[in-house]
Amino acid sequence: MDLRRLIAVARGDAPADLLLRNARIVNTFTGEIEEGHVAIAEGRIAGIGDYQDAHQVVDLQGKWLAPGLIDGHYHLESTYLSVDQYARAVVPRGTLACVTDLHEVANVCGLRGIRWVMACARRVPLDMFFMAPSCVPATDMETSGATLGPAEVRQVLRWRGVLGLGEMMNFPGVIQGDPKVLAKIRAARGRLRDGHAPRVTGKALNAYLAPLIGSDHETTLRDEGQEKLRRGMYLMIREGSSEKNLEELLPLVNDRTYHRCMLVVDDRNAKDIYRDGDVDAVVRKAIALGLDPVRAITMASLVPATYFRLEGLGGIAPGYWANLLVLEDLHAFRIEAVYYRGRLVARQGQPRFSARVPKAPWMEDTVRIKPFTPADLALRWGGQETVPVIHIVPGQIITRWVQERPSRRNGTVTADPQRDLLKLAVVERHKATGNIGLGLVKGFGLQRGALATSVAHDSHNIVAVGVEDEDIFTAVKEIERLHGGLVVACQGQVLGSLALPIAGLLSPEPLEAVAQKVEELERLAQSLGCRAASPFSVLSFLALPVIPELKLTDRGLVDVMAGRFVEV
Repeated sequence: MDLRRLIAVARGDAPADLLLRNARIVNTFTGEIEEGHVAIAEGRIAGIGDYQDAHQVVDLQGKWLAPGLIDGHYHLESTYLSVDQYARAVVPRGTLACVTDLHEVANVCGLRGIRWVMACARRVPLDMFFMAPSCVPATDMETSGATLGPAEVRQVLRWRGVLGLGEMMNFPGVIQGDPKVLAKIRAARGRLRDGHAPRVTGKALNAYLAPLIGSDHETTLRDEGQEKLRRGMYLMIREGSSEKNLEELLPLVNDRTYHRCMLVVDDRNAKDIYRDGDVDAVVRKAIALGLDPVRAITMASLVPATYFRLEGLGGIAPGYWANLLVLEDLHAFRIEAVYYRGRLVARQGQPRFSARVPKAPWMEDTVRIKPFTPADLALRWGGQETVPVIHIVPGQIITRWVQERPSRRNGTVTADPQRDLLKLAVVERHKATGNIGLGLVKGFGLQRGALATSVAHDSHNIVAVGVEDEDIFTAVKEIERLHGGLVVACQGQVLGSLALPIAGLLSPEPLEAVAQKVEELERLAQSLGCRAASPFSVLSFLALPVIPELKLTDRGLVDVMAGRFVEV
């Protein structure tokens, strides 16, 4: 950047590269709408005022000009998209910066996988920032493909573009003062530390925050969010494919708190981004629920920029990057054009850029399953009158622990679709250990067939739900053949699938093809009786043993709050 020229343009002594005239400027610093011209040079905003001279002039004719959106917490892997296609999906939607810790890829491929994604990120018109994964694996109650200790955390923290320590998911470990967990926190001394504290309150919250953990995106209850704000946390209000927290938490946003609240997606799949949007969808919904549009934009731009210390992002001001959105309608948040560093990169929802990311053949051979048969999926009955069942909570990734009287056949517990009790299996896929976790789940509504996915947070073993063991087996074997993916099976046949060969998490296919395939698979799931919205997203969280109350890993059923296995 030629700083002298930028200053000369700001003084009015040199022509701007681009002049956006007659804009109604969304001022995220003061919460007002200004009118004026915006001069841009060297990819940055030179000034706001009565500028006239520029190599290119665009008259906005009174349209609104807002800063680019920043997603303060998301996971690339939940989109199923490679980096180039993710950029094609979100940039036209106004997301021009995002923060992730890549613990999904890291759980499969370790540091090498993180490096590959970071290399891809340098090729797209999108500022991708990273956090060092704190929990690979999330707990010691599952099998992952890699392990990152304090030394690896320190190594990642030295890499360019890494802002701090990613979400500390092992909240029981922090609260109990586990030496291994605390060693990772100490490795990030003086850096940002993201949190992950579902249902953590009272003295347990005080203990969790003692190492100066700064944010939380797992809040689902209003009182819980209020307490976390009072204790100094930034509140990330999440609205993803399977996590719907905005309506519950939005009443916490007021004149005193909005500067500590941000809008994020966390986990949103390709279909939902393509059809509904990314952070822009959260902004639109917040406005529809009554939030002032300027405040909603601020919570998705300046607030995350402030928390993550992203210099030059989050507002429209001299010296700030010219990451800008032209809005046709402020209240509907309808985006006409998107500028990244002063360059037009999207118009009317269509990208105006192309990017090619480096290939990584070594990431396409990560599914290794010890041979097994349908008989290995039998859940032995121990004679109990009732057994623990994972009960899905609609619109949330937390689950409830319920006790149900199981159906039995020949000494085994079987699915009972009439009562919505289905078999759940987690098959280890990294080291061919032969581990298969088995349990029951309630809330999918399947009447026949099975669903399976290799996107299973956070260790990404294969998780499957179904009525008959043979269909679960068929779905898992198809994922093995595809080297990762999503599958619908019934009567021993594969009805549909989406291959995710990159680490068993991402597709190399175009955005449109992936979105269409996810939509098709969801229709197939519905045809089998499934009534869960975004069923593959819901399924992907049933193996995550750091989200209350009851989850299943390849090693067994987990009581999350107690941090122990449960006998079935």
